Amino acid sequence: MSENKPPQAQQYNQSDTESLENPSAETAAAQDVEKPEDKVEYSVSNGLVGRLAQLNISFAFTSYQSGLLYFIGRNQQNGINIHQAALPKPMGICMGENGELTMTGGYQIMRFRNILEPEQRINNTFDACFVPRTVHVTGHLDAHDVGIDSEGRPVFVNTRFNCLATVSPRHSFKMLWKPPFISALVDEDRCHLNGLAMEGGKPKYVTAVSRSNTIDGWRDRRADGGIVIDVQSNQIVCAGLSMPHSPRMHNGELWLLNSGTGELGMVEIDKHGKGKFVAKAFCPGFLRGLAFHGNFAFIGLSKPRYKRFEGLALDQKLKDADSEPWCGVQIIDLETGSCVDWFRIDGKIAELYDLEVIPGVVTPMAVPPESKEAASLVTYSDL
Repeated sequence: MSENKPPQAQQYNQSDTESLENPSAETAAAQDVEKPEDKVEYSVSNGLVGRLAQLNISFAFTSYQSGLLYFIGRNQQNGINIHQAALPKPMGICMGENGELTMTGGYQIMRFRNILEPEQRINNTFDACFVPRTVHVTGHLDAHDVGIDSEGRPVFVNTRFNCLATVSPRHSFKMLWKPPFISALVDEDRCHLNGLAMEGGKPKYVTAVSRSNTIDGWRDRRADGGIVIDVQSNQIVCAGLSMPHSPRMHNGELWLLNSGTGELGMVEIDKHGKGKFVAKAFCPGFLRGLAFHGNFAFIGLSKPRYKRFEGLALDQKLKDADSEPWCGVQIIDLETGSCVDWFRIDGKIAELYDLEVIPGVVTPMAVPPESKEAASLVTYSDL
C-alpha cells in the first residue's frame, strides 16, 4: 500500500441531538466570508451512532445539487464521521456482491473498488477507501438508478432515452429494454423513467412518472400518473402513483417511495399481476433513495422544488402533520412504521437522490477520479 494519504475527512463527536458544522472543502479564509444562506449544518438523532455500531454498517448517499457523494460512518471518538467526495452530478448508487460501488454521474458510470485489506487503515481512521477503477464515459444521459446484473454489467435507467441500458465499449450505451408504450428510442424524456429494482441479477421492476409517449409529457401527470412496470412481462403492475422512485426488492416483496405523497410502501401484487400500493410510513419530504438492512429501511428525503412540484399531495400531508419538509436520511422500523433514527441537513443543500447501506464498514471514504489524491494514491498486487 502506498504511503500517500488522501486528506483527513471531517469528524464530529455526537452529544445528544447536536448540530454539526459544515464540513466544507473550502479553506478557512473562504469560510470566514461564507454567506449565511450558503451555510450547511448537519444534525443527528441520539441513537444513530449506536445503531450503526449495532448493525455494523455505514451508509452513503448522493446529492446532484451539491455534487457530492457522502459517506456517513463512525469515528474513533464514538461520534459521526462525514466524508464528502466531489463528483460530477452523483445520482444512482448500488453496492455489488463483491463490494464494488457503482454510481451514475453527470456523463459517466463509475465503478469504485475498496482498495484496503481488512486490517489496513488510511489516516489511522478509514477502513474502506473507494477508488474509481473503471469509468465509462456515456455523455449526458440523465442516468438515474443503477444495478449490477448476473454478468457483472451495470444496468442503469437512461432517463433521457426512456430505456434501461448498459455500457458499450464503443457507444454511449446499449439499450436493454424500453417500456412498451414508448414508440421509439429517441432523445426525449417522455415518461421520466427513473427507478430500478433488480432481482436474481436481472432487472425486475422499473418506475416512471407516467406512461406518456410525447416529449416532457410526464410533467402533466405528476400527481397520479406514476406507474410500476414488470420488465420481464412488460405489464404495468401498479398505477395511480405520484412520482414514484426507488423501487427495491426486499425479502421477496416490492417496496418503493411514492415521492409525491411522502410515503414508503409496498406494492401488493395479486395472482393476476395487478398491484396495489400500500403505504407503510410517511416521511416529511420528497422521497428518493431507499435501501434496507434487516428490518430497517433507510430513506433519503429532499425539500420539494415547489415551482416544479407544487400541487402534489405531499403539500397537504405536510400541512396536516404541521411539519416542514426535511433534507436528510430517516431510518424506519418496518414493524412499526416509525422513524427510529435520522441524519438531517439544513441550509443550502436541499436535494438528495440515492442511498446505499455499506455493511461491515465503520468509516468509509472515496477518492474522486480527477484529484491529486487519485494521482498519488498507488496500490499494486505482486502476484
